[in-house]
Amino acid sequence: QVRLVESGGGLVQAGGSLRLSCAASGSIFMINSIDDMGWYRQAPGKQRELVARIRGRDSINYADSVKGRFTISRDNAKNTVYLQMDSLKPEDTAVYYCNAAALYKDYWGQGTQVTVSS
Repeated sequence: QVRLVESGGGLVQAGGSLRLSCAASGSIFMINSIDDMGWYRQAPGKQRELVARIRGRDSINYADSVKGRFTISRDNAKNTVYLQMDSLKPEDTAVYYCNAAALYKDYWGQGTQVTVSS
């Protein structure tokens, strides 16, 4: 099992910034088995969608809607993945979920609310 705990959500005005963190915990075997980590979001009435994903340090992909504004990074020593969100827009409002893939299984955090006011 892998446990993921997100933090850093909140309320911010349009144009502002937030930094989300997701700390992974579990056995050493499971932590070392994590391939990808990423962030997804789900707005009310919409399906959950990919925001950004990272494999290792350098293999990264972003949703088109956040390219140039969001940056994902990973600190393997701390078993933590970050999402730096700049130039936030009201349409970025959603619950943001951390995801980790390990041994062909997906693990999810509990989610953190991000609200961007206009």
